Amino acid sequence: MIVKFTFMLTNNFALYGGKIIVEIIWDIIRFPLWWYSRGLMEVSQGLLNFLRNREKALALFVWVKNIFKPMYAQRDWQGILISFFMRLIQIIIRGLIMVFWIFFSLAVLCFWLVLPLLVIYEILWQIL
Repeated sequence: MIVKFTFMLTNNFALYGGKIIVEIIWDIIRFPLWWYSRGLMEVSQGLLNFLRNREKALALFVWVKNIFKPMYAQRDWQGILISFFMRLIQIIIRGLIMVFWIFFSLAVLCFWLVLPLLVIYEILWQIL
């Protein structure tokens, strides 16, 4: 009885071990295709959503849309002038912050594209 149980365990180990090795090899072969197609699309979509959220948080387009409207309903020329320059400064500062987030997103995207090549280079560097 014990011998039969040991044989079944070894048989299952060999069978499933072979299936696991085949799955690992298939994943290694399929990985670059996924990384540069579907993975790249998912990262790009995530970065676009990130940039949309940053724009909403900064409310940059709201400031641009209302640049010529006087603040606090003050319709005299001093109020209009102060409102215009105040909004102009806000648009410039918020625009610079948005440019920073755009460059950050582009850097993340470039890092995503280069990372597998960097890993392969480092593996070869350690082997050779």
